[in-house]
Amino acid sequence: MEPVVKMQTRHLDFFYGDFQALHDISIDFMENQVTALIGPSGCGKSTYLRCLNRMNDLIAGTRVKGQAILGTDNIYDPSVDVVTLRRRVGMVFQKPNPFPKSIFENIAYGLRVNGIKDKAAIARQVEESLKQAAIWDEVKNRLDSSALGLSGGQQQRLCIARALAIKPEVLLMDEPASALDPIATQKIEELIAKLSSRLTIIIVTHNMQQAARVSDRTAFFYMGKLVEINDTRVLFSNPDFKQTKDYISGRFG
Repeated sequence: MEPVVKMQTRHLDFFYGDFQALHDISIDFMENQVTALIGPSGCGKSTYLRCLNRMNDLIAGTRVKGQAILGTDNIYDPSVDVVTLRRRVGMVFQKPNPFPKSIFENIAYGLRVNGIKDKAAIARQVEESLKQAAIWDEVKNRLDSSALGLSGGQQQRLCIARALAIKPEVLLMDEPASALDPIATQKIEELIAKLSSRLTIIIVTHNMQQAARVSDRTAFFYMGKLVEINDTRVLFSNPDFKQTKDYISGRFG
């Protein structure tokens, strides 16, 4: 079966005021695949990621040209409800950011905001999300404890569970393991592999070994432009462009 395009951008430009940070980015993101975005610091990969759920709307003076399409919907159409969009396109940030609430409430809060009132349904969804994020066994006996008492790696998996609870179609991850130790990083990577069977995942990483381990496809960004995108194995073993080869061989970046 041909992979289905879940999300795509077409000729996407992005500006901070007069500064153009992204130039003409067209990428297809396939359903149930992991796409890694790599490139040196400041190349635009995190800015691009935030274009995919309109997080950049929160920054004054920014604007977008071109299209970002989820399914059949252009997410920059004026009729699009941004709250609904962010329910469909979840996000996990570089630093774990649990709410200063109990572990249970970290997950339940978003469910209530999204209109779920039934206590039993909330409890079921909290458990399911924590299981999906591979942290249930570690927290099931302390759901009333503060989420801030968890380790960094546990907090990040809790944030992933929180994002999963509202059943997104796409999950954006901005360097989700960069603040974690190697064991916690391995758990996050195993989790990404598991989740990709039912989600489209787009991950920004500065760690090329991580991109090679977790992704189906990899896109290399440089100075606000997409240099190339290909199957991860092909891009790492036989890139089309010298720039890509120099970056992945450690000559710059």
